[in-house]
Amino acid sequence: MERVTDVSENVATGHPSWVSPATQPADPDQVNDYDGFAEAYSAETENNILNEYWARYSILALVGDVAGRRILDAGCGSGPLSAALRDRGAVVTGIDASAGMLALARQRLGDDANLQVADLSDPLPFADGAFDDVVASLVLHYLEDWGPALAEIRRVLRPGGRLIASVNHPFVEHVTQSPPRRSYFATTSYTDEWTFDGKSFPMTFWRRPLHAMTDAFTAAGFRLAVISEPQPDPAARELFPDDFQDFADKLAFLGFVVEAPPSDADSDG
Repeated sequence: MERVTDVSENVATGHPSWVSPATQPADPDQVNDYDGFAEAYSAETENNILNEYWARYSILALVGDVAGRRILDAGCGSGPLSAALRDRGAVVTGIDASAGMLALARQRLGDDANLQVADLSDPLPFADGAFDDVVASLVLHYLEDWGPALAEIRRVLRPGGRLIASVNHPFVEHVTQSPPRRSYFATTSYTDEWTFDGKSFPMTFWRRPLHAMTDAFTAAGFRLAVISEPQPDPAARELFPDDFQDFADKLAFLGFVVEAPPSDADSDG
């Protein structure tokens, strides 16, 4: 196994080196512009410990056996999770709000890949019950209101289907943000700057307490099956020998598996 020693993450904060707090108010028209840095972001997150060996690893662990399952990768980006799910036998559809990211996903997955520009804030372009699973890796924390997105996800899942989602851990968001968050219990936004090739891009996220997350799932008609505080893939210890334990001892993400209740016919069966 090839060892990786040039780690781009800041172990002290748990954030990549290209992430820093915003120093000035963000222009709403420029916030979360993934098209502006799609290629650089995809390259930075392809094999790093936070994204490849922690975030994607943990989602795949929660998903489990996906052979033959119809899966919607909501917020698929440049497609690394879609590719991993397809390699495991899933029938994958990918959506993302960024056309630039989807162009990279098509290069990765091929011209016949089912990829569509779609925003979770809007109605989804799929029939009721179209999917067995929806995965949303580090996506929901971009939304101020989870309600409409979860309602649409619930609609496109078949009875008995699952949403497997991860977000930034709310406890980490509470204690590490600068300026400090006044109340853990409030739903508030914050803006970071992501810097690629010397150019900074404002990225706005929404932080909310754990109970607000679980309440949103149940309000949308889901049943909570799993709450996970994942640790990095043990394989990363060999790849990042100097820094692995520092990351493994920290919180970073929170994972969920929530289920759409089965239909009465399924229950009778």
